[in-house]
Amino acid sequence: MSTDQPVDEPVPLVDLKAAHAEVEAEVRAGFDRVLATGGYVKGPETAGFEAEYAAFSGARHCVGAANGTDALELALRALDLPPGGGVVLPANTFVATAEAVVRAGLRPVLVDADPDHLLIDPERVADALPGAVALLPVHLNGQLAPMGPLLELAAGRPVVEDAAQSQGARQHGRALHGLVSATSFYPGKNLGAYGDAGAVVTDDDALAAAVRLIGDHGSGRKYEHERFGFNSRMDALQAVVLRAKLRRLPAWNEARRAAAERYHRLLAGIDGLTPPRTAPGNEHVWHLYAVRIGPGRDRDAVLAALQAAGIGAGVHYPVPVHLQPAFRQLGHGAGAFPVAERAARELLTLPLHPHITAAQQERVVETLAEALAA
Repeated sequence: MSTDQPVDEPVPLVDLKAAHAEVEAEVRAGFDRVLATGGYVKGPETAGFEAEYAAFSGARHCVGAANGTDALELALRALDLPPGGGVVLPANTFVATAEAVVRAGLRPVLVDADPDHLLIDPERVADALPGAVALLPVHLNGQLAPMGPLLELAAGRPVVEDAAQSQGARQHGRALHGLVSATSFYPGKNLGAYGDAGAVVTDDDALAAAVRLIGDHGSGRKYEHERFGFNSRMDALQAVVLRAKLRRLPAWNEARRAAAERYHRLLAGIDGLTPPRTAPGNEHVWHLYAVRIGPGRDRDAVLAALQAAGIGAGVHYPVPVHLQPAFRQLGHGAGAFPVAERAARELLTLPLHPHITAAQQERVVETLAEALAA
């Protein structure tokens, strides 16, 4: 999967060019098919991808959307939840999770993460669920939230999974656990489009039909609008890209796992950091490999040293949702969710993608160790 590269060249956080090189011929042929027919919106390419991704996910239905945020909103709207109802979600997520809740006319109810895996904490969920109308766990960095305990706690409330970072991940052999999941195919995801795209996945026939209806102007037949909707459809060109990449996704995820194992070995014994952990029952797909820089060390200084050396490290979610100015109306100040806040200060994402080489990873770890020792 990987090719040798001189170690003094930059190490990208994500290598989209290498991924494109694998699928270029197939994508160009698919683009030619679409351009020859003029079927740019919906059509056979989109339908083909929806069927293939549903099968990949072990689900009955996949409905394409314009992006992952829309996919979450479509799933929530299709449930016809009471307006203003509370939806429980973790504070340590990308802001789009909370945005989708608000856009669907609902209210985010934030909870903290567990300190070991930084996934939504069932104990905190139990405290927040009374009065809530739905639960929205986030599958973070490539592994699933603890779905067994969460489904028990939900007690009949719909569970909507944010699966934007978990394409191909499984827990106890299954990808879909709740009523419905939504995912993003933003270019940097494990399965990424050449622009924005997303999808909703479910086993529920009626829910899938409602999602499709709402995302197509509430219309099942042209110029007949059964309910209020909006425009969020996957275009055919993105479907071509996603079909080509989906065929390679199992191998790409295996390459990610191998790279993660290599990082585990290389990082063993280095003081000042904690590698990521896989929760029991999870089959991780390593969308991100985020280490925690320990107390007494300056995470941002370590990041700067890596970037100065040409290593594309990064920080994901340096400000939790509750501390974002756009969500100050939720009424949470600093200290409200201490695990999420500490993670935001400590996490550092190292380069990891299917095409990363052993030499590149060795260079990343050597530079990281030097920065921690400085």
